[in-house]
Amino acid sequence: MAGENVVEVTAATFAEVTGKGVAVLDFWAPWCGPCKMQGPLFETAATALAGQAVFAKVNVDEAGDVAAQFGVRSIPTLVVLKDGKAVETKVGLTRAAELADMVRKHLGEEQRT
Repeated sequence: MAGENVVEVTAATFAEVTGKGVAVLDFWAPWCGPCKMQGPLFETAATALAGQAVFAKVNVDEAGDVAAQFGVRSIPTLVVLKDGKAVETKVGLTRAAELADMVRKHLGEEQRT
């Protein structure tokens, strides 16, 4: 389900993908209706911010330990990370513009330091 600007994350690749800079995780599952609607919105935000942040999808059925690490209880859940630490979480369907604004807020902090 990953696109051109979106990567799939597993427990094995999580630290490598999210350890530095700003990353956004989309916790989802193939059987989740709202997740299917979130996917294209996530891809739109990823395209708009290509090269500025990592956009990664986490299948909760395959990487349940990663989902548990962030206390994900409902999907879709979006988590913005900065240098591997969660800085913002949004549960439920999120518009692409709102997601992009969430990420830009944390990119701006990074650029000021």
